[in-house]
Amino acid sequence: MSRSDMSLPFPPGPERWHENYPLAKGDKQSPIEINSKDVQHDPSLLPWHTSYDPGAAKTILNNGRTCRIIFDDSFDRSVLRGGPLTGAYRLRQLHLHWGSSDDHGSEHVIDGVKYAAELHMVHWNPKHGNFAGALKQPDGVAVVGIFLKIGNTPKPEIKRILEEIDNIKTKGKEAPFQHFDPSILFPKSRDYWTYHGSFTTPPCEECITWILLREPIEVSSDQMAKLRSLSKNGENEPVTPLVDNWRPPQPVKGRIVRASFK
Repeated sequence: MSRSDMSLPFPPGPERWHENYPLAKGDKQSPIEINSKDVQHDPSLLPWHTSYDPGAAKTILNNGRTCRIIFDDSFDRSVLRGGPLTGAYRLRQLHLHWGSSDDHGSEHVIDGVKYAAELHMVHWNPKHGNFAGALKQPDGVAVVGIFLKIGNTPKPEIKRILEEIDNIKTKGKEAPFQHFDPSILFPKSRDYWTYHGSFTTPPCEECITWILLREPIEVSSDQMAKLRSLSKNGENEPVTPLVDNWRPPQPVKGRIVRASFK
């Protein structure tokens, strides 16, 4: 297809974000490609743990860019502690990034491997007062990243999210999503990589301590297809499938990735 046949993406693709959001060309951008040979095992890294209140889950939303689950973060109700973090970080939302087919979709790439999807659990540091304040601080936000790989024993836990997809087909649709404990989405192993990076969507604030889990969870091909049935258009607009909402890996620029495992 020639360039002229393709409608220009709006907003422009990730390679042009910096035109409106200069930070997108910063020194601590995410995602990155992690190469095992460059990773430093850090024996001082602690295990991480969560205490999530299933009652904190509120709604599930299609914002035209992703499928997001929103939690009550008005007090220390669902928190993440330990790992590379000091203090407790409050769970605010979780969302997913996925591809147009099963062979890509994750944002972080591990030794050249791309997964079908990547789940992000976004937490913020309440010592900064509120979420907006946390976005301005290097230790403001902590994201637990979980890879989704295609397998024959899909994780039943992800089903709960996918059952709601039909209720939030188009941009702006929101549905109640109550009594959900996101810790059921964690893999068995708590091994992780950690580095300092940014949000992977504009304005790409560099406030994130990443905790990327080494062990992926499994989803089926059918489950991924369900995710791809979401649309990025509003209800009465032409249908545009919501796919490939991942940002490509960014330059590492001298950052060290540490691992909790050998």
